[in-house]
Amino acid sequence: MKQISVFSVALTLISTIVAAVVLWKVIDYYMFSPWTRDGRVRADIVQIAPDISGWITDIRVIDNQPVRKGQVLFVIDEARYQLAYREAVATLAQRRATYDEARREDVRNGQLGNLVAVEVAQQSHARAQEARAQMDLAKVAVDTAQLNLHRTAIVSPVDGYVNDRAPRLNEYATAGKAVLSIVDAHSFRVDGYFEETKMRHIRVGQQVDIVVMGEPRLLRGHVVSIVAGIEDRDRTVSPSNLLPNVDPAFSWVRLAQRIPVRVALDEVPSDFQMIAGRTATVLIRGPELLPLGMQGASAADAASAPQTRFGLWLERVFGALR
Repeated sequence: MKQISVFSVALTLISTIVAAVVLWKVIDYYMFSPWTRDGRVRADIVQIAPDISGWITDIRVIDNQPVRKGQVLFVIDEARYQLAYREAVATLAQRRATYDEARREDVRNGQLGNLVAVEVAQQSHARAQEARAQMDLAKVAVDTAQLNLHRTAIVSPVDGYVNDRAPRLNEYATAGKAVLSIVDAHSFRVDGYFEETKMRHIRVGQQVDIVVMGEPRLLRGHVVSIVAGIEDRDRTVSPSNLLPNVDPAFSWVRLAQRIPVRVALDEVPSDFQMIAGRTATVLIRGPELLPLGMQGASAADAASAPQTRFGLWLERVFGALR
C-alpha cells in the first residue's frame, strides 16, 4: 500500500507539473507571443481623375481588368479638343502676321530717323512690342491646347487592376473628380494589428509568416515599419491628427490597444490571388521561433515543426473561442 501511495503521489505530482507547464505555454503563447489573427492585405488605391472635362467617348477597359502602366483607360471628347487645338494654331498664325507687320513698320520708322516724328516712332515701337506679347500668348495657348488634346486619353499611372466600376460611355467627366480607381499591383502588403502586450517581441526586419484566410499556402515577409502613434479614443480630442484608430474586439472590457505593424511580402506565387482587404494570420518569427514551413508549402507541411504545430493548434483553439 505504501508503494502504491508513493506512486500515486508521484504520478499526481508529475501530472500537475506537466499541466502547469502546458498551461504556462498556452498563456505565454496566447498572451505574449507575437502573432495575431487580425491581419489585412493592403494595397495602394490610385484615384484616376482627368485633368480636363468632357463627355467620355471611348472606353478601353472593363471592370476588374488588369492594366499596364501607360495603357489607355478611356478617352474624353478628343474631337472637341482637336478643334480647340486647330483654333489655337490659327490664332497664332494671325498674331504672328500682325507682329511681323508691326515689326517692319517699327524698323522702317527707325531707319527714317529725323524724317519721322518722335511720337510716331514711339507709337510704332509700342505696337510692335504689344504684337510680340500677343504672339507669345498665342504660343502659350497652342501649347495648352496641345496639352489638353494629349490629356484626352487617360492612361494608367501604374500596373494594376481596374476597380469594379469602370466609367461608362457618354458619362460626363469633370476635371479633378475621380472617375475610377486602380489597385496598384506592386503595392500589396500585409498590415498586422498586434496587441500592445506583444510589441516588445517585434522589431523591424524580423521575418514573418502569413496565412491568408482561405489559402492553403504560406507567404513569407518581413517587418518594414511599426506605427509611431495611434488614436487615443479615451480622450475627447479632434481626430484631425490623422492617426490610425483601430477598434478593439470588445469595447466593454479593458483590452490592450492594437498597434499596426506593416509587413512587406518577400515573394508571392504567380497564381496566388492577392486581393486588398483579405484577412490573414500573422506570426512574427524571432530568434526563438521556428519558421512555419518552406515558402509556398502547404499548411499541413508547415505543421511538421513540433514547436509550430503546437502554436497552430493553440491558434485554432483560441481562434474558435474568440
